[in-house]
Amino acid sequence: MLKASDADAQKRILKLRTEITRLRELYHIKNDPSVTDDVYDSLTRELRELENRYPEYRITDDPIKRVAGRALDAFVKVTHASRMLSLNDIFSVAELEVWAERMNKLLGRQTISYFAELKFDGLAVTLNYDNGRLVTAATRGDGFVGEDVTQNVSMVPDVPVVLEAPFPKKIEVRGEIVMSKKTLFALNKIQEREGKPLFANTRNAAAGGIRQLDPETSRSRKLNFFAYDIASISDDFGRTIRRHSDKHRLLASLGFPMSNLEEKCATLADIEKHISKIEKARPSLPFGTDGVVIAVDDLGMQDELGVVGKAPRYAVAFKYPAEKATTQVLDITVQVGRTGVLTPLAHFKPTLVAGSTVSKSTLHNMDQIERLDIRIGDTVVIQKAGDVIPEVVEVLAGLRTGHEKKFAMPKKCPECGGEIEKRSTGGKLEKSAQAGISQEDQSVAFYCTNAQCPARNIRGMEHFVKALDIYEVGPKILERLKDEGLITDAADLFMLTEADLSGLERFGEKSAKNIIENLELKKNPPLDRFIVSLGILHVGEETARDLAKHFSTLENIIKASNNTLPRENTTAISNFEAIENIGPLVAGSIVSWFAEKHNRDFVQKLLDNGVVPEKFVAPKGDKLEGKIFVLTGTLPTLSRDDVKKMILAHGGKVAGSVSKNTDYIVAGESAGSKLAEAEKLGVHVLDETGFLKLLK
Repeated sequence: MLKASDADAQKRILKLRTEITRLRELYHIKNDPSVTDDVYDSLTRELRELENRYPEYRITDDPIKRVAGRALDAFVKVTHASRMLSLNDIFSVAELEVWAERMNKLLGRQTISYFAELKFDGLAVTLNYDNGRLVTAATRGDGFVGEDVTQNVSMVPDVPVVLEAPFPKKIEVRGEIVMSKKTLFALNKIQEREGKPLFANTRNAAAGGIRQLDPETSRSRKLNFFAYDIASISDDFGRTIRRHSDKHRLLASLGFPMSNLEEKCATLADIEKHISKIEKARPSLPFGTDGVVIAVDDLGMQDELGVVGKAPRYAVAFKYPAEKATTQVLDITVQVGRTGVLTPLAHFKPTLVAGSTVSKSTLHNMDQIERLDIRIGDTVVIQKAGDVIPEVVEVLAGLRTGHEKKFAMPKKCPECGGEIEKRSTGGKLEKSAQAGISQEDQSVAFYCTNAQCPARNIRGMEHFVKALDIYEVGPKILERLKDEGLITDAADLFMLTEADLSGLERFGEKSAKNIIENLELKKNPPLDRFIVSLGILHVGEETARDLAKHFSTLENIIKASNNTLPRENTTAISNFEAIENIGPLVAGSIVSWFAEKHNRDFVQKLLDNGVVPEKFVAPKGDKLEGKIFVLTGTLPTLSRDDVKKMILAHGGKVAGSVSKNTDYIVAGESAGSKLAEAEKLGVHVLDETGFLKLLK
């Protein structure tokens, strides 16, 4: 009888096999990607890990051992003279080192040189030439049998129909049919105009362009081709080829397009440098690529290493950190925020995504949970790009076992036991209509009604120090100071002395001095940053700047709020609604905040303790007036905060996501999904140099 853990593993393996097979059919046969490559890779890796742990559940006809795809019935079948292989994937430098060590052992510790080249995201094809002329072209299919697509491939301008002399009598060339990002964007514009479905990525658009019965469709797709290997060649030329790099040199001489981003690597360190170089170049490359192919360069060594299953031992595909991955929801808990809002938090099986391990993520609110139908125990797709907070974007319902549990909000605050109140974005649900908010614009949230809830208090302090860039005072120090009775709110921070801190255990004189000096420097913050630090519901950085620009001083803002509740103070609401970009929801929230006595007392306490925000000064110039920017990735010398301040100082605005209204995206190293979306929408992309030129 199986143990419970063994039984669970067996069920999971069966579920994964079924789902992977279904996704392969959609992706490779129907050119209809239901999920991204990242998600598919993540599921495949989980299946491989489980099979390694439970080898008794392995089967011969395993989906991860098969070459993707099969020949479609609409095309004439072509049996390949030699099998078209796939590559095993690796996802980290550590895995690369393990692979290289294995090569060393298998080859008896010989000196090995490597060849690194781009892994194109397209459709693999094989081209047969006889006396320099293209005679057949076929897709990979299942690796053994593909589809005859000779007419369609001959419509691709980059594919030589006649080779440049001197050429071998016979040669079989393998390569990738690809589509540029620019062409995909133009094609999707046409699809959108004609009311047709948009193509998900360049790979599927390229594959769809070749696997058509009408060759004119292939011509219209404006496809490209890059060669990457020679499967066979007549002896007279074959005798001159000793290395994989020799193949590339010969292919270029015969007129085949070759990538210029390839390199011979003598050591593992050289490979790592090349991988890093390509990663930096990826965002600006005209074609899609998700990694680098690394192969033992010497063909004799390749023969000695051989092939296992569907993949050669002598080559691997290094894939860059995925921005999407799959994981399981182990639990859902609730966190109480500074405004009292209860935020559901998903706890995951730790998963590597976008270069870091993710174990939890906010689920935002019950609307989000219900929309995605997220349950405890579900397999979900999580997305993370660069330093963006990870989020759940999809539930893979096909992997459910029936033991998943639905989540329900607690009846009482988990921190203080206080009453829970359900509200919309316009306040209490029954009053939302009075605030002029349509039902479609509302999102439902649950709040702790206890203004003295300790969780609300500590979260409010954390928000305050972060908004004012008080870097020396982190969450742990705030909790320590609160526990010691030295502070009751953020305003008390500015009454602390070095003696208060240095006397505490594990606080030295130097750290005490640094904290006090840092606090002293923050006593005159910019007005907009001060407004942000107050934590007023719905008032973020852009709204705070609009308020600062309109009122100039904190005193004017307080006067405009009139210190009464919104329902009794339509004049005060009008004072704020008169500001561009501020509607009834935000106006009501501002007036409500200042109407609360403990909030007014907090502001006065800050003023009494020497915290006086600066009067707002108009931007230096209007070079960027009205322009909307989105920032992504890491720039060479400027931080995102630096760039943001520069944009705001010149009249521009910074948005968190790309839309059709975005004017520029400033992209650096490790730029992710935002850059891809910007390219899709035709948004102008700037690097650091290009951005600085705008300000001259």
